[in-house]
Amino acid sequence: MADLPNLLLASLNPATRKQAESSLNAYSTQQGFLSHLLRLVVDQSQDRAVRQAGSIYLKNIAKLRWEEDEQPIVETDKASLRSELVPAMIALSRPEDKAIRVQVAESVSLIAELDFPEKWPSLIDQLVQSLSPTDYNVNTGVLQTAHSIFKQWRAHVRSDELFTEINLVFSKFMTPFLQLFRQTAQICLEKVNINSVQEYNLAAQSMALLIEIYHDFTCQDIPPAIEDSHMEFFATPQGWFPRLMSWNPPELKTDPDEPTPSLPSAIKTAILEIVELFVKLYPEQLTLSKGVETFVSGVWSLIGSNQLPGIADDSLVSQSLRFISTAIRSGLYKDLFSAGSTISSLVEGVVVPNVSLREHDVEQFEDDPLEFIRLDLAVSTVGTDAATRRQAAADVLQALVGSGHEGETTSIVGQWINKGLSEYASNKSENWKSKDSAVYMLTALATRGGTSAQGVTSTNALVDVVKFFGENVFEDLQAPAGSVHPILQVDAIRFLVTFRNQLTKTQLLSVLPLLAGHLRSDNYVTYTYAAITIDRVLAIKQNNQLLFSQADVRDSAADLLNALLSKLESANTPQKLAENDHLMKCIMRVIATARQSLTPVYQGVLQRLVAILATISQNPSNPKFDQYIFESMSILMRFVAGTSRDTIPTFEQLLFPQFTNIIQNDIDQYVPYVFQIIAQMLELQPSSPSASMPDQYRSLLPFLLTPAVWQQKGSVPGLVKLLKAYLSRDAPQMVAQGQIGAVLGVCQQRLIPSKQNDVWGIELLMAVVSNVPVESLSNFFKGVILSMLTRMQASKTDNFVFLFAKFLLFVMAINVNGLGPDYVIGTIEGIQPGLWSQILNNFILPQIPKTPYKDRKLAVVGVTRLLFQSKMSIQPPQVQSWPAVMTSLIKLFSEPQYLASQKTDEDSQFVGLTEIDYEEQTAGYQAAYSRLAGSSSAEVDPVEYVSDPQAYLGQEMVRFFREQGQGAKELLAKGDPSVLQPFMTSMAAAGYEL
Repeated sequence: MADLPNLLLASLNPATRKQAESSLNAYSTQQGFLSHLLRLVVDQSQDRAVRQAGSIYLKNIAKLRWEEDEQPIVETDKASLRSELVPAMIALSRPEDKAIRVQVAESVSLIAELDFPEKWPSLIDQLVQSLSPTDYNVNTGVLQTAHSIFKQWRAHVRSDELFTEINLVFSKFMTPFLQLFRQTAQICLEKVNINSVQEYNLAAQSMALLIEIYHDFTCQDIPPAIEDSHMEFFATPQGWFPRLMSWNPPELKTDPDEPTPSLPSAIKTAILEIVELFVKLYPEQLTLSKGVETFVSGVWSLIGSNQLPGIADDSLVSQSLRFISTAIRSGLYKDLFSAGSTISSLVEGVVVPNVSLREHDVEQFEDDPLEFIRLDLAVSTVGTDAATRRQAAADVLQALVGSGHEGETTSIVGQWINKGLSEYASNKSENWKSKDSAVYMLTALATRGGTSAQGVTSTNALVDVVKFFGENVFEDLQAPAGSVHPILQVDAIRFLVTFRNQLTKTQLLSVLPLLAGHLRSDNYVTYTYAAITIDRVLAIKQNNQLLFSQADVRDSAADLLNALLSKLESANTPQKLAENDHLMKCIMRVIATARQSLTPVYQGVLQRLVAILATISQNPSNPKFDQYIFESMSILMRFVAGTSRDTIPTFEQLLFPQFTNIIQNDIDQYVPYVFQIIAQMLELQPSSPSASMPDQYRSLLPFLLTPAVWQQKGSVPGLVKLLKAYLSRDAPQMVAQGQIGAVLGVCQQRLIPSKQNDVWGIELLMAVVSNVPVESLSNFFKGVILSMLTRMQASKTDNFVFLFAKFLLFVMAINVNGLGPDYVIGTIEGIQPGLWSQILNNFILPQIPKTPYKDRKLAVVGVTRLLFQSKMSIQPPQVQSWPAVMTSLIKLFSEPQYLASQKTDEDSQFVGLTEIDYEEQTAGYQAAYSRLAGSSSAEVDPVEYVSDPQAYLGQEMVRFFREQGQGAKELLAKGDPSVLQPFMTSMAAAGYEL
């Protein structure tokens, strides 16, 4: 492993990344690799870039491969790494190693999430023993590690398992934690034993982490030790928290115009998060210490009258406002907030100053428009810094309106809104910020409920939104570019998207041309907001139906797409082109709405999309943009080629060269999408026996069956979809070429043994069984069953037991000549006599009642055929299970509504498009599957030949009783009479007399 440093450096260079990662992956399977990598990360003599890359690679192994079953890490290597991680954190305690320490702490957190406490019982003891009474370099490292483990509790649902872990931590960590908290707070507040600014800074870093751990420790319940010390932390004026809220050491001040908050500011923010948590979960504790009154007063003096205007304090100001909102909404402190004078001073001193645009906001609008948009769209979330000051101030107004102070608040804020509008009217060029604040406050005042995805769903009855729009906002929406400040135009567009549900379809259609005009604006934020608004307006649903149809956009769709594509094409680098995913999402939405009406212009649109894809393929940088561009091509094909099959060759001609390039260069972010779209094109090919498969598909198939293609996890679902399309269109040729064995090899060696991919393995097997003639299948079927039984022995999971049972029922149920219950039973009995009865009783019968609704019909048909069409199931020893199988079948009929064939209309199949999340949680590329809604096809009913399962059962029962006579009656007599009797009565009433 001597060349490991060089490989890590090479992984940072786009030109050598692919090869370096491949070599690193090969090394990573060798015993001792993890410990060797960690030692490299800790080694101060190594190049810092090597150490940083090594720490990230270690984190990715912990994140993606710690419990991997395809390339498993041996337990001895895991144990060695666990024993070395905390000492490594201590070794990385120097301030200059902070960036590397953060990555290693994340590795500790990821591994602890999976292995603590069962496989890592010594973790907390290691942390406690590493704490130092004097060395705050070491303490910062230990506390950062501890917080990375404990903070995960904040997102967990309460469970016995979670509280067992929490109590174990408390039993070991609570006492040293409280001791260190007191010592560190005293050092910070009284400068005890502080000899330099660096020492003071380190103590403050530990103080911030200790406060975060206090939050971790109270996020689920209050531990007794913290409950007993409540007054010590919260009481006025000597509690640790009130004292730290007024702590402002000049030595730790930072530049207010820098985005990173000072440590005192971060500490105050964290304390207010804790107080907010207590307001929500433990208000009775705050009553003891009069905590809320203390902190409201503290916040008022801290942020009132805009005393903290700098960006460094944005998080603190936002959290202060969130705390006030939470206190108002709780309804427990009405005495504090109900007086008209209080509301008036709250609006004047806290809301208005923080709603007003600062110079920094205007600069950001002009110089960093994407960040301006990101923050403007961000949804306020407790415990995050996502909400801007404006949003947090607006939330205070919404809290007042929603907590019984609607009339008073509307009246007071209305005066400020009128003041802003009057100031603007007196000098429009100078006072545009006054109008901006007025529109923002009215938006907040009018909003009572809603989401970013749906817009405002309920409004303040005292505010006439549509009237305000007509009198004050519409003029800016239709103003020529340059005649009003661009921020006011953005305000008008934002107002429209926010209150889109309050406008009628006719009103929305009338403003769409204005929005289309703004797509041609030279201002980045203006045209981006226009795209966001068009997207969200076209996505509006009423009664679960899309409000806008292709008829509404038929005449404008081509112009909209041209404007949007032109904006993207003006970028001069791949990264610049892909940065604005809002434009690409709007393109996707327009295509999804216009549907077949784009047929006359589809070729030009597709050519431009392919050219954009060719550019961004050089350096993929934005996962959301990628999802939307592939989705756009997929939807275009779905509606154009789906209805005009003569266009398919054009799609193939334009897409195949670029897709070949992506596959040959192994652009792993794009390969999963490519497989799905090729599958979609293949599914559109004629399926008649006389139609032949185009050569470009057949020449690709051998490559798809090579093991290397299946190594990327994200490709597996798309590959399975693609192979299913091959099987449904070209199974005879695949049999003739001997390719079925290779397909089954993928299932047996790659998919079935894997917990992540077994579901895809079963799906592919079902496609093989459905499309390959029995005589070509027989050589392989026994091996398929054996591979499933091997998986059962090696790593049985509840999900796999269900999949196994579902597969066997599927083979029994489908209407394929030569298949059926006896084919399954005969194969299994050929492996080992008596094995079928064990599988039936231990796996299939327990799974039948648990069958999900969508699979009920399949289960009913499979079990019906097993009972009434199988010769083997009425022979000993299998016959002993017959009554129990009959009982389980009858119970499936207790909910007949789930046995009907699932009908899907075009819109319900296509619902994925309107539900693609606006803020996908993708902070970077992962080898994960990204399903294309446009390429998804309606699920085929494998037992479509049965239209009425109950009638099918009745017919099969009548035939069985006629053939078997007395033997059938004797079998029935062994069943549970309490289940059988009512069922037989209902069957007789339906005309099925036995």
